Amino acid sequence: MADARSLQAHLDHQRHAFAAEPYPSAATRRDRLDRLATMTRQHRDEIVQAIRQDAGHRAEAETRLAEIATLLQAVRHARRRLKRWMKPRRAAMPWRLAPARARVHRQPLGVVGIIAPANYPWQLALMPAVDALAAGNRVMIKPSEQAPTTSALLAGLVERYFDPAELCVIEGDAEVGRTFAALPFDHLLYTGPARHGRTVATAAAQHLTPITLGLGGKTPAIVADDADLAHAARRIAFGKWFNAGQTCIAPDHVLIDAARLPDFVEALREAVAAFYPKGTAGDDYSAVPGEASRTRLEGMLAQARDHGCRVIELGERVEFTHGVKLPPTLVIDPTRRLAIMQEEVFGPWLPVIGMRDFDAALERVTEGPRPLALYAFTDDPARRRRLVEQTRSGGMVFNDTLWHSAVPGLPFGGVGESGMGSYHGEAGFLRFSHQRSVFVQSRRSAVGLLNPPYRKWLLKLLGL
Repeated sequence: MADARSLQAHLDHQRHAFAAEPYPSAATRRDRLDRLATMTRQHRDEIVQAIRQDAGHRAEAETRLAEIATLLQAVRHARRRLKRWMKPRRAAMPWRLAPARARVHRQPLGVVGIIAPANYPWQLALMPAVDALAAGNRVMIKPSEQAPTTSALLAGLVERYFDPAELCVIEGDAEVGRTFAALPFDHLLYTGPARHGRTVATAAAQHLTPITLGLGGKTPAIVADDADLAHAARRIAFGKWFNAGQTCIAPDHVLIDAARLPDFVEALREAVAAFYPKGTAGDDYSAVPGEASRTRLEGMLAQARDHGCRVIELGERVEFTHGVKLPPTLVIDPTRRLAIMQEEVFGPWLPVIGMRDFDAALERVTEGPRPLALYAFTDDPARRRRLVEQTRSGGMVFNDTLWHSAVPGLPFGGVGESGMGSYHGEAGFLRFSHQRSVFVQSRRSAVGLLNPPYRKWLLKLLGL
């Protein structure tokens, strides 16, 4: 357990190391990325088991897809483009200042802090670290205390593969997390619930620490009247029940023409049966860990039942030694005042809401908080254009769910209540860099003519 003094000591150690090497070479940065990839690749079975233990049960394929493959892909993407990202950019020079030159240098910030959640404890701790290390920074990670086995594994492996001055992991409870957030980092990235994000932002404000917040929210999926229902149901089912709905960009609720709602429910039922032929007891369906999460979800569902919502369970509740699997469950036409429509679901319940038409669904989305993602199933170019132009969300996906987060070249982040700032790929490199303006004056410059006393005829000639 780390206290404020030891946390500050870790930060000071990294600051001193950064001061001695303020602009690491491309070779040094690639070496750090290589070690991150090797650490993940060599210990993937241990990672799978640790996450499974923390989650009660996590489908192995989901861990390999979301935690391991995504991270390795991000490292490959950064390594191949690192030299180009590091290269200074020329800036256009106004003719009045010619022949001076100007460039934008991408300079490392210093020490970056990362606070990671429990739902994807490996990926969401190390994906920001890929970008921060590529940008030439030192990194401190505070993993979630709700994933203690994975956090301990991460701390032990990082200690083996990295000097603490390059990358270190700070284990501890929520109080340690609060102390960590209050450290004077050069940048702090937090992923997790919005209620904790506000606390992190307040703590960071003490030192004017720049922050990136990934907060999630109520991500809608619109199914237009031209959509293929079977396809839409399969893609929404995949995105919703991957990791039992515990994904910040999972579809939170579906908006569909009321006339098509019954057919869509049947299509979802068929998709779930195809994805999980052994039901929720099978290895491919994940658990919901933590009594607090289960209590919240069960209370949300009970309230919906009490208010007359039709609830359709597409599987059985499965209890076992280390946790519970809650079944895929549809909640039909809940009202806006219910908790299931007020809070991010972050679990296997899926509200399905019948709308008058596409315009009504679009209006509902534009009136609501800005989500981390927006999914829409339509092939109509005009509707797609309206969605892109009239809505605001962290990401926009047509005819699928989740997969935009696996594209390293796409910025990943929220807007408004779903967060601030983005990372992944070059966007992450820039997030953890200072774009420094560098102006080089020429010896033959004519700017001396603009020295006082000012000549009115010259100012007029220059159009000033």
